[in-house]
Amino acid sequence: MIQSPCINICVMDKQQDLCVGCYRSLAEIADWGGMTPAERQAIMAQLPGRRQALKDRRRRDRARD
Repeated sequence: MIQSPCINICVMDKQQDLCVGCYRSLAEIADWGGMTPAERQAIMAQLPGRRQALKDRRRRDRARD
């Protein structure tokens, strides 16, 4: 079974609509328990890219301020 990527930092980034702790959307978080292992794995494969995109956007936002 694929474990949840949740790390108990449940704060949503409003611009990306992603949790800044696990990088999943609210829909993905809500549906996680009912997903197949293949669906979970597909989401898990996307998380590193989401993490980097969120990190890059926040860095750009700080540079503008």
